[in-house]
Amino acid sequence: MCGFAGVIDLFGRRDADRGVIERMGDAIAHRGPDDSGYFSAPGIGIGHRRLSIVGLADGHQPIFNENRTVAVICNGELFDHIEIRTNLEAKGHVFSTHSDSEIIVHLYEEYGEGLLEHLKGQFAFALIDLTKRTVFLARDRAGICPLHWSRQGNSIYFASEIKALLASGEVPVSADLRGLDHMFTFFAMGTRRTMFEGIESLLPGHYLKIALSGSAQPSEVIERQYWDLDFPDAGEEDNPSDPKRLVDEFEATFQRSVELRLRSDVPVVSYLSGGVDSAAVLAMASRVRGQPLPSFTIGFDDPALDETSKAMVAARHIGSSPSIVKTNARAISAVYPKLVAAADCPVVDTSCAALWSLAGEVHNQGYKVALTGEGADEALAGYVWFKINKMQRLLDIGPLRSSRPTSRLFRHMMSEDQSMAELYRIDQMIAGPHAQSEMYSMYANGRSLYYSAGTKEALGRHVAYEDLPLNTERMRRWHPLNQSLYFGYKTLLAGLLLNHKGDRVAMANSVETRYPFLDEDLIKLCARVHPRFKLKGIRQDKYLLRQAASRWLPAEIALRPKAMFRAPFAATFLDNPPAYVQQLMSEESLKRTGYFDVAEVRRQFTNQSHANEGKRRFFAGMSLATVLSTQLWHHLYLGGGLCELPAPDFMARKRSALAAE
Repeated sequence: MCGFAGVIDLFGRRDADRGVIERMGDAIAHRGPDDSGYFSAPGIGIGHRRLSIVGLADGHQPIFNENRTVAVICNGELFDHIEIRTNLEAKGHVFSTHSDSEIIVHLYEEYGEGLLEHLKGQFAFALIDLTKRTVFLARDRAGICPLHWSRQGNSIYFASEIKALLASGEVPVSADLRGLDHMFTFFAMGTRRTMFEGIESLLPGHYLKIALSGSAQPSEVIERQYWDLDFPDAGEEDNPSDPKRLVDEFEATFQRSVELRLRSDVPVVSYLSGGVDSAAVLAMASRVRGQPLPSFTIGFDDPALDETSKAMVAARHIGSSPSIVKTNARAISAVYPKLVAAADCPVVDTSCAALWSLAGEVHNQGYKVALTGEGADEALAGYVWFKINKMQRLLDIGPLRSSRPTSRLFRHMMSEDQSMAELYRIDQMIAGPHAQSEMYSMYANGRSLYYSAGTKEALGRHVAYEDLPLNTERMRRWHPLNQSLYFGYKTLLAGLLLNHKGDRVAMANSVETRYPFLDEDLIKLCARVHPRFKLKGIRQDKYLLRQAASRWLPAEIALRPKAMFRAPFAATFLDNPPAYVQQLMSEESLKRTGYFDVAEVRRQFTNQSHANEGKRRFFAGMSLATVLSTQLWHHLYLGGGLCELPAPDFMARKRSALAAE
């Protein structure tokens, strides 16, 4: 994958400032240390930073069509580019590079705005039609590759990461409290909302179209959705009496997905944890390649968290040469500021810092591409909350949905500041409740506990659920499990797993991660089948995957119960807190940001710091960590001064350029 940035004048006349584009590109040089490229035309300027993986010798971007009337800059991988290239060449298209990204300009020539229906893989791109003077910004279906944008006056600034927008010197930096509320509700940000006022994420499966008319009025920015996850109506799922056909189809589709994600002009490695997901990816990749892939595993010094021994069982069976990256609470605490800087937002899950170190070791050993098992739990109900929700739904008899008011009553008891009426309002917004609802409600207790009076007043009755891009009309027609799976795709997957745990930690270390379980055809297959092939009974999660994996992995691995991958949590920051943590959580720093109730945060921080580990409440610790992470984010992005850690000056190069004029 790569990184890109650009500026669009909505009047379509003003030339882009090359210095601005270069500043934006330099801010994301980690995404593309191998090459850079720039292009400008009246009304638009673009820049690209390349991590060369396919078409090493001639994949310089921007890439043009035959007569240079269409240009594209792309971040990502289009895995079936070989087949598409062959089809396009048969229709008369002439290719000038070996880059997979080149298919985009030729697909546009062939299908125009409909080209996205023909693209598979993980991607974000900016395409310019120089003849029609139209710009398209697009993002892949699952949201693997990021794309952010901001309108400032009559200009659009866009980039792979927010820090590139800020580096332009033209996008002001201020906090969006509704973005903060997403962190305290979902512990992630998977919608348009970011932590920055006036900066949006382009949603997965969406694109922007801007036609530069050159008239006296600025051009309109049109957002369109080209894809959304869908399920059959309840009762119409694929539900054969004999599961063999579906297991066969799953295995074949999964194998094809892995085959495509092994396409690379550089070596490919694989992450390996103690679960079946990553073991299945490594085993299938080694089977397809005809030789074992190298694997990379995180090891913790806490036996309760360490999965090394389980991962090594898989490595030995497959014949993989493993690299074990040892980490602990102190190491995670040390790398945490780099993690927040990479993510452009607070990060609550400390395991993301462990994955930052894992990607760093992949890079240090000279690799650029790693396969990973993310996405299986979302498609096939791998998390414990799906099992709990299924047990709750045993209360539903006929048309009576007793589990719904029961869920609201439980959430009200766990968070008494939320009335039953308010919880009902939230459930109506999301066609819920869902399997995740109790978890999010318990975590959201931190909102009432820690928000300052000013933050509460500014938010009013707004809740983060209002921002979720859900097709509730369709959802109400699905099986309850599929409703919850869809909800997870829109929150946990896009916001946490593909951002904090995926793109950002990997690309901060110039490593591309690939996700076989997020293949379009595999997602479609898993959505189509009856819920009993996802969660069979109460205990057998990921049924299709486990049945298929049992054919090429021992039962010890294929049928091993799901264990959440997590890192040392409370101990990371609250046992003997390092100096920067003490400073960020000081009375002075908390007053300066103004987000939180200073007295309550100080009381809880002191209590947590001296508490016995067994007495800590998990969600209370998560909320307190969110306070800390927000303080750290503010320090890094909104001017520094809260702790001794250095903070970037996003305006420095602009001031230098102005001084030189």
